[in-house]
Amino acid sequence: MTALRRSAVFGLALLLWMGVYAQQPSQDALAAKAQQGKELMEAGNFAAAIPIYQDLVKAVPGNPGLVLNLALAQHMAGREREAVPNFEAVLKAQPNSLPALLSLGAARLALNEPVPAIAPLQKAITLEPDNTDARGMLATALMDAKRVSDAAAQYRILTDKTPDDPRAWYGLGTSYQALSTDAFEQMQKADVKSAWVLALVADSRIQRRQYRSAFFFYSEALKQLPKLHGVHSAMAEIYRKSGHPEWASAEDAKERALAPADCAAHPLECRFVGGKDLDILSAKLAAKPDLESLYWRTKAANELAMQAFFRLGQLPESVELHQLRADIARDSGRPMEAVAEWRAALKLMPGNPRARQELAAALFMANDYRAALDEASDLLKSMPGNAELNFVAGDSLLRVEEPDKAEPYLRAALKADPKMAAAGASLGLALSRLGRFSDAVPLLEKSLELDDDGSLHYQLARAYQAAGNAEKARTAMAKYQELVERNQKAKEEVAREAQIGPPK
Repeated sequence: MTALRRSAVFGLALLLWMGVYAQQPSQDALAAKAQQGKELMEAGNFAAAIPIYQDLVKAVPGNPGLVLNLALAQHMAGREREAVPNFEAVLKAQPNSLPALLSLGAARLALNEPVPAIAPLQKAITLEPDNTDARGMLATALMDAKRVSDAAAQYRILTDKTPDDPRAWYGLGTSYQALSTDAFEQMQKADVKSAWVLALVADSRIQRRQYRSAFFFYSEALKQLPKLHGVHSAMAEIYRKSGHPEWASAEDAKERALAPADCAAHPLECRFVGGKDLDILSAKLAAKPDLESLYWRTKAANELAMQAFFRLGQLPESVELHQLRADIARDSGRPMEAVAEWRAALKLMPGNPRARQELAAALFMANDYRAALDEASDLLKSMPGNAELNFVAGDSLLRVEEPDKAEPYLRAALKADPKMAAAGASLGLALSRLGRFSDAVPLLEKSLELDDDGSLHYQLARAYQAAGNAEKARTAMAKYQELVERNQKAKEEVAREAQIGPPK
């Protein structure tokens, strides 16, 4: 909740109880206590205001205005779990209390409970449609609850109401990105080797500037769907970027030679070509949508995301713009650029915990383990139960050869998130390096699903050997060698296939 909105909410709440005291016994004492609570709230000393309002609620039981003030003090002090039932009590007595609706929604979001946050926030914007803070919180709750289409609709309204707000454009872009990802994942589950999937994989490689890989996937897609619009144009762009303008001209000619799309047979393609991306997303999907429908849905959502992000880039410098650039750098395998962007974001919002956590993760991905450790360990002073920060600190220590110091952080990460397989793998490696092989084995065994290069099998083989289990050690070592050989063959195959050759 923004400081301005908190001030407004508190002001509204104060009005609710000001008239109460004139009718109560010990009017002067109650008024003095109320004034004390008001001054503490205005000074930002919310925790100290809580017992004051608790006393007032006891003195004047059943008064919703006093209960609201108590709940606001608890909420602003970060004691969300205590505040929620008090906000709910206010809403039983006064169902249309805007301060209670807004604050209950904010408290639920702070507790990472987006689903129960939705109803009060929806009611708040029904009562006050122009309240952009309420709508922004509702959009956030819908996104966190995986109701992405509904979130996108709210963000679109926000961009209409506040066209210069970078938060609205970033939210709109990320919601469309999520819709695109969801449609693509459905395609992969249906047929990972289909031409529709291959063409989209190629699109993603273009965005990452991986032109040789994109060329390979486009070529494979064309073998199945030689008349797929847009692919020859994409191939032409690859040729231009790789210094083959004559080949690019040939691909452009092939694209022009394709017959126009048959709109009766391929209506979504015609809508996409006509720029009707929102129509594509609003079209109802079948229970088991076909790959072509999902393909154009993926393309349409991605196009809308790009439009939103382009608008964000036209606005003055913002935290959201740096966050977007950091996201792009991370996804493109350029972690040092992500580090620079998060540091730039922190100049605009110094000390922001979420930005600092992202910075710690980016430093870790950039192999700057000492810096990542410093950032994570400092944040853990105020967030000791954060699984990701404990993992970053612990794994960083492991990578700088301090497994004894890594162990408590990794155990804390697993306590916070028992399903964090990466933390289990790191803890297994740490224990192995400390010579505690019997303890390391079960952790390494559970982590083998993460082993894409054979390194975990190698460490498990060593642990088995040290624990005296020679047979299991031989089996694990054989699997390690198998993975190494398979990866080497895959690299050689990709190197052969991913050559940018002339048009066929």
